[in-house]
Amino acid sequence: MHAQWVLNPPEPPSMLHQIVDNVKDTLLPHPNPNAFSSLRNQPFSKRAFAFFQDLFPILASFQDYNTHKLKCDFMAGLTLAIFAIPQCMGNATLAQLSPEYGLYTSIVPPFIYALLASSREIVIGPGSVDSLLISSMIQTLKVPIHDSIAYTQLVFTVTFFAGIFQVAFGFFRLGFLVEYLSQATIVGFLAAAAVGIGLQQLKGLFGIVNFTNKTALFSVLKAVWTSFKNKSEWHPYNFIIGISFLCFILFTRFLGKRNKKLIWLSHVAPLLSVIVSSVIAYKLNVGEHHVKDYRVEVLGPIKGGGFNPSSLYLLTFDARVVGHLIRIAFIISIISLTGSIAVGRSFASLRGHSINPNREVVSLGIMNIVGSFTSCYVASGSLSRTAVNYNAGSETMVSNIVMALTVLMSLKFLTGLLYFTPKAILAAIILSAVPGLIDLNKACEIWKVDKMDFLACAGAFLGVLFASAEIGLAIGIAISFLKIIITSIQPAIALVGRLPGTDAFGDAQQYPMAVNIPGVLIVSLKSAWFCFANANLVQERIERWMTSEKVKDGKGGENTFTHVILDASSLTNIDTAGIASLMELNKNLTSRGIKLAIANPRWNVIHKLRLANFVSKIGGRVFLSVGEAVDACLGSKVVPV
Repeated sequence: MHAQWVLNPPEPPSMLHQIVDNVKDTLLPHPNPNAFSSLRNQPFSKRAFAFFQDLFPILASFQDYNTHKLKCDFMAGLTLAIFAIPQCMGNATLAQLSPEYGLYTSIVPPFIYALLASSREIVIGPGSVDSLLISSMIQTLKVPIHDSIAYTQLVFTVTFFAGIFQVAFGFFRLGFLVEYLSQATIVGFLAAAAVGIGLQQLKGLFGIVNFTNKTALFSVLKAVWTSFKNKSEWHPYNFIIGISFLCFILFTRFLGKRNKKLIWLSHVAPLLSVIVSSVIAYKLNVGEHHVKDYRVEVLGPIKGGGFNPSSLYLLTFDARVVGHLIRIAFIISIISLTGSIAVGRSFASLRGHSINPNREVVSLGIMNIVGSFTSCYVASGSLSRTAVNYNAGSETMVSNIVMALTVLMSLKFLTGLLYFTPKAILAAIILSAVPGLIDLNKACEIWKVDKMDFLACAGAFLGVLFASAEIGLAIGIAISFLKIIITSIQPAIALVGRLPGTDAFGDAQQYPMAVNIPGVLIVSLKSAWFCFANANLVQERIERWMTSEKVKDGKGGENTFTHVILDASSLTNIDTAGIASLMELNKNLTSRGIKLAIANPRWNVIHKLRLANFVSKIGGRVFLSVGEAVDACLGSKVVPV
């Protein structure tokens, strides 16, 4: 009989064997032997080129490179630089760093990433979310306004550790750690981060001198209210300039969406705003003797001079703070990877190709390690700049290199022109990017589809908004894990009946037309685990159905049960408490003259039931399917196996 297939399978692998197999599959690469064999007979030059092409994927795009592609990449790179220069300076101020560090981070990391990555579209640079995380978490160790040099050292060290984590994730194939951040948690986190980013820009938008270092909602609102009460601590001209150019940037973006021919205007609007607002600030501030008396708060002197200065000597590994820095770096590396991989996959699908996630992760890690040595802070894939790159018609990662070189030239020759750049205009540029981080449609979709997921989304949002980024992430992850636990151990069982006109069986609640089998109660165990957490509840519910529920047969009469069939097809594992519960259930049923049968148990389940001698206690009534179990029970004699 088919039941012999169920009862006599090979012994399942031991737990140690499963762990070793999982580790091998996760950590060890899976080379393609055909690729190596096809290169053996090739000339050395081709083998060398194939090696370097595998090491630097950008070389593959040069095989059919032409003047047209170079023109597209060059124009896209210039457009990117125009868009990125003011945005990156704004992100640096959001990270409580001097603006030049945003420009440094737009030179070395994009260049390295362009050489190593498999993506053709991602644009690298400082991100607003990463900047917010850095400022909100590191300033708990060192407040930048009190000791800017020590704060900058901590930022570079966090960048170094973040790069180490990312390289490790790629080399050891630990990208699954990113999956612990559910999509719902990310949606809530990004929305709250966007609100926090917007609140932090109130300092620059209003020209507030004394402002809180915290990102929590109440702390920021209290600082704003205090500044309004003390009118000497804020400058109205800053608000007028900031809000005017914010409206201008948003208006150009609206025009670009309505008319694709005007999309270039939305790309140049930030730089145009910087130029015009700087002229206005110069006119308003000229003749003043002290920066603190300026009517418009400006950036002041920006370090230029060319290529990124070395910061290797600035890394600090002080035992008093290194543990905290590693924890911060781990969180930032996970957030950075999640956003970058999502951006890469989205734009790769638009052009009909795919990316190599492990290579992307390693590339991001290497560029951040090198970046920490060259005065850069954490860099990642930027959604807004990648969208600009895509819309500008870039063909390859050469556009990233053009952008980096353009920013380098600007840093060498144009930093003097940025002296009078208002801080309010950088705040306006960052504020203009905030709406892109808040996805209300996705939040509504999560609410409709899964209320538990929405709870994780709301928990992450409220935790970040009213406490901190770490607490918000912890709440979202905890709720997501709680959902997994509840789903896996809840006593999900259902009555099953035969679907009319078929040999199939289905849940009687899902299929109301399902017909009950006279004399047979079929129960489906829907939980993946039958364990100490749900075993007694399942047993009690089955026994309650046997005694108090009036289950009708197909002719409308009450059923007198002689057999109970447990459909175990969804059950993946069982523990000793689960087996003991089945033993007790079988004992109670036998005392009433009812026979218990098991249908379609999984590999580990039947193995453990045999070791516990449960199969012999139920007379070998184990069947391959519910149909076979029903046929056996309805026969003149149930034949034990």
